[in-house]
Amino acid sequence: MLIHPSARVAASARVSPEALIGPNTVIGEFCVVEADTSIGADCLLEPYVYVKRWTSMGDRNEISAGTVLGSDPLDKEFNGERSYLRIGSGNKIREHYTISRGTLPESATQIGDENYIMTSGHVAHNCRIGNQIVIASCSLVAGYVEIEDQVFISGGVVIHQFSKIGRLSMVAGNTRVNLDLPPYFMYAGHNARPIGLNSVGLRRAGLMRDDLAAIKKTFRILYSERLKQSEALARIEREVQSEYAAHLVRFVRASRRGICRP
Repeated sequence: MLIHPSARVAASARVSPEALIGPNTVIGEFCVVEADTSIGADCLLEPYVYVKRWTSMGDRNEISAGTVLGSDPLDKEFNGERSYLRIGSGNKIREHYTISRGTLPESATQIGDENYIMTSGHVAHNCRIGNQIVIASCSLVAGYVEIEDQVFISGGVVIHQFSKIGRLSMVAGNTRVNLDLPPYFMYAGHNARPIGLNSVGLRRAGLMRDDLAAIKKTFRILYSERLKQSEALARIEREVQSEYAAHLVRFVRASRRGICRP
């Protein structure tokens, strides 16, 4: 068993001899850690956490009771091949959460760093979750979803498979996301619709007044002036000289599902 001498494993926990447990990590009562798993330094697994095969995580992760990491994909076509769940460092995943590994052989679900994932929800197979994201309780993230850094997903949100959510955006509670959401904006409604800038999130991220003004102008051009999407993007490129505007234009042009746009 590859357990660092400084790690603490509860007597009732079941840890495979093929699991790797890092320094100062604590494995709580009745946890199960399967073979071919890796848990970094200074992690905490509360009681009844289940870490399934081919799951790895970095350092300083806190996993709360009743959570299952690396569960088989919720996909009828899945046949049990090897795939992965890869979790970064500094994440908090709260009670009764499930995160699936990839569907296709050797594919992966990826969770970045410093995310706060609240209770009673699910991240499905092959998702790519960035850094410093909040996912509130009872939200459901379907397969192949991508969420860029510093996004705030409120409670009860449902995100359709293959959707993409841009950096520093916010989705209000009980919203259905079935198209891509460009960065920096706030979205609400039964079907997600843009309602303005994510002003609080942008200020907390340290954006300056000029940056906020540039983002506000991109919102007006993209959503308020009734231009065709291609015309709106061309105008943003001409009139808004900002790294944030450039990122938004790249995001929209790369969208395969189409963006949320009235």
